[in-house]
Amino acid sequence: MMQREVEAMSINRLNELGNRAIQAGLIAGHGYYQGQYELLHQGNSVLLSPEEAENYLENLLHKAA
Repeated sequence: MMQREVEAMSINRLNELGNRAIQAGLIAGHGYYQGQYELLHQGNSVLLSPEEAENYLENLLHKAA
């Protein structure tokens, strides 16, 4: 039960970061694809682990601020 809650929090965090990056015009889209997290960025599709995607989005948003 605890693991599911942690996973849900991680998914929510990624969704929030992805939506913020879209609103800022930094990425075109985001979501899970074949077990990894996909980011559509600068005309390319980038597949990352959820942890890598979270770090990537946080850094992207921080640099844009």
